[in-house]
Amino acid sequence: MARTVQIDLFTDMVCPWCLVGTARLDQAIAALDPDVTVEVRQHPFLLDPTTPKEGRNTREHLAAKYGGDIDAMRQRVVDAARDAGIDLDLAVQPMSYSTVDAHTLVRHALPEGRYGLAKRLATAYFHEGRNIADRAVLKEIAGGFGLAPERVDAVLDDPKEAETTRALAGSASQQGINGVPFFIFNNQFALSGAQPAEVFARAFRVALGEEALPAQ
Repeated sequence: MARTVQIDLFTDMVCPWCLVGTARLDQAIAALDPDVTVEVRQHPFLLDPTTPKEGRNTREHLAAKYGGDIDAMRQRVVDAARDAGIDLDLAVQPMSYSTVDAHTLVRHALPEGRYGLAKRLATAYFHEGRNIADRAVLKEIAGGFGLAPERVDAVLDDPKEAETTRALAGSASQQGINGVPFFIFNNQFALSGAQPAEVFARAFRVALGEEALPAQ
């Protein structure tokens, strides 16, 4: 008998912890029994809504915002990525870019392709050092997910579309989602952050009714 788990996933393409978290989620999905279907519903989140479209230097911005040992902060995510099987070199992409347009295109992809498109954009950003706020880059990547160039132009030239994306991302924050990645399983319980593989495995057991939620 087929079983289904629905996950509402909130990420941002320029969030390195989201890269780690989605990799661990994918590993947990791959380990499930073949009769289990997982539906991932992708939602926008803006790690920093003030990021200009032309971008800014990530390390300099983090140093100005948080201070402290930025290199140690960045090394933690590199180590976590390695543990998740990802060879992450943050020097490949020194800039942060606005992801409003990228999230907008993900919203307009076919439902079954939204999660894949969001991951592909993150790969382009982190591993290929590409500017995912650039229209030409977005057209190239979105084309692989069924969005023709003229469709991309029509969507991104409509200011209401960007407003909708910002509103959805803002709504997530208003609901208490203040950090990503954030995973909601079957509208029942949530996980925040790039959790270890065993945490995702347990979450699936709970979602499938094989294990009870811990007592509150």
